Amino acid sequence: MIQTALIIWLLPLAAFVINIFIGKRLPRKGDWVSTGAIGVSFLLSYYMLFQILGNYNPDFALQASVPWIDLGETFKLNMGIYLDNLAVIMTVVVTTVSFLVHVYSIGYMHGEPLYNRFYAYLSLFSFSMLGLIMWDNLFGIYIMWELVGICSYLLIGYYFEKDSAANAGKKAFITNRVGDFGFLIGLLIVFTALGTFNLSDIHQGVSQGQLSGGLLTAAGVLLFAGAIGKSAQFPLHVWLPDAMEGPTPVSALIHAATMVAAGVYLMARLSFMLSLDAMLVVAYVGGFTAIFAATIAITQNDIKRVLAYSTISQLGYMIMAMGVGSYTAGFFHLTTHAMFKAGLFLGSGSVIHAVHHAMDKTGSHGDPNDIRNMGGFKDKMPVTYITFVIFSLALSGIPFFSGFLSKDAILGGTLAFAMSQSNPIHYLLPVFGFGAAFITAFYMFRLIIKTFLGQPQKPELYEHVHESPKVMTVPLMVLAALSIWFIYTLPSVNPMGAAGGWFMHLIRQPISAVAAQLGHPVYIITEHAEHAAHVNGIIISIILAFGGILLAFAFYFWKKVDVEALTEKIKPLYNLSLNKYYFDEIYQATVINGLLAWNNLLKWFDENIIDFIVNFSAKVVRVFSAFDGKFDNLVIDGMVNAVADMTLQFGRGFKKLQTGQIQYYIMGALLGTFLIIIFTLI
Repeated sequence: MIQTALIIWLLPLAAFVINIFIGKRLPRKGDWVSTGAIGVSFLLSYYMLFQILGNYNPDFALQASVPWIDLGETFKLNMGIYLDNLAVIMTVVVTTVSFLVHVYSIGYMHGEPLYNRFYAYLSLFSFSMLGLIMWDNLFGIYIMWELVGICSYLLIGYYFEKDSAANAGKKAFITNRVGDFGFLIGLLIVFTALGTFNLSDIHQGVSQGQLSGGLLTAAGVLLFAGAIGKSAQFPLHVWLPDAMEGPTPVSALIHAATMVAAGVYLMARLSFMLSLDAMLVVAYVGGFTAIFAATIAITQNDIKRVLAYSTISQLGYMIMAMGVGSYTAGFFHLTTHAMFKAGLFLGSGSVIHAVHHAMDKTGSHGDPNDIRNMGGFKDKMPVTYITFVIFSLALSGIPFFSGFLSKDAILGGTLAFAMSQSNPIHYLLPVFGFGAAFITAFYMFRLIIKTFLGQPQKPELYEHVHESPKVMTVPLMVLAALSIWFIYTLPSVNPMGAAGGWFMHLIRQPISAVAAQLGHPVYIITEHAEHAAHVNGIIISIILAFGGILLAFAFYFWKKVDVEALTEKIKPLYNLSLNKYYFDEIYQATVINGLLAWNNLLKWFDENIIDFIVNFSAKVVRVFSAFDGKFDNLVIDGMVNAVADMTLQFGRGFKKLQTGQIQYYIMGALLGTFLIIIFTLI
């Protein structure tokens, strides 16, 4: 299976290399190379899935590694693959969504400039995410983590000639750098304390208490900072809605199976080392994000931005689940959400594609993403409509759809956690979860009503709207099938719970290294609380989901409420939601303008202080150099020349004593003798 995993991982890399260098010279600009490569990876990933289903062992794990970096006794690092049920299922999720996005893009991106580069970037994106899933150590995961970030920058900014797209790419990249800096610091804390990046060794080291106390909590929270960035959690959520500037297939890939899933997957992989305090931080960040983003989605009019804030909210659910110890529920929701959210984005792309075509036909100008330009599309786009409704029912948590099973598992786990804690403040978490569930159902059916039902808002566009080609609708139908409940409950077909299904059997809560260190569970949830929470959670979530749908129909379809009048009454709240709580403006006024002011201060300091010191120093050195030159010429050279002149004169004087005449020599000898006698007598 290790060899199979390697092939799955490396095929997209090969496709990237081919397309980036010679793709534009290949037939159809090489789209078949990337699609074929990920298609083979897709088939092989299901081969691995059927193997683990055949084993049906929740403790399945394989690991293989080779030496990579060896600096002697100071540092050694192996490069390896770690496969367990979590990694295999995540591989299936990534390859499934990625393959369908590749196929869909053949129709959606046809005729776009730099077509081969688009497919090259998709392949690199898939390679990066698969590597992040399979690597057996944090160092390798960090490399793939950063590569995922680079790919998102390239794909979000694909239409780089548009300032908005270029800025969105930079915003995503820079915002993620903030979280990634925390990830890096956490990584270094782990390595400093344990001397290893290997996940198995980290588990052992934490179990033995080599990393404990406040340092363990700090490491966990800092590693979570990386997930906050990648999974767009509050307060680093601001990049994700702007990512809609990229092509719609990119939105599906980023929001379903790759970049945003990376943060949740990281927390799932590292959940064994989260202390109680770190888990509470994770839970509250996720819970608050879930309801916070949902309240923004209510008022958005861009079809993709509604789905973007929906993604942020659903990721909050997954993160909250990890924080309250519902590891299996969180990963289950990641899996189901990937399918129906990819379908929602591809469905929105189908609608946008149709509206854009209609605008070209009529010569109209406007935003093809704006749901105020739509309405009544169900008759014109039946496949897109039916699949979109299926995806929305799954997202809303309606029974008989996959989202109900996974969301109910999270809500039940969160409620059980709150019921088992002595501090009633923790009931905020299920309140966040149930509140977001109600709002989700409301805004999704608001979206459906405004897009597909009712009267056309723009009759001239409506006449030219038509269904998308099969290359775009077939992926929608496949994803719709993967959003039905029994796919995840077999061999059971119970629509009210997944406890008897293959997924819940294979994905088990990992053994907590922190619990082993403490000698007792991090969280203690009683069996009674768990059962009561599950039953109550199902009842409450169903009531809220149907309530949200009915309220949406009352507002926007049956017109029982004058929405415009209500909007005027609550204008401040409406504007707060419509403008995303002004977070972009707040960050602009504080962080960005603050940094710009700081940069201007540094520029002034550089020009007026540093440059002054440098220039003054240069002048001082120049004056000293001139003085030194004169001193050298007049004093040093003068002394040297004087000594030379004296020597010359002495030489000339003594020269006269050497005349060669004997009488002068006799006179000199007598004079010398006379002087010696005098000195002796004295």
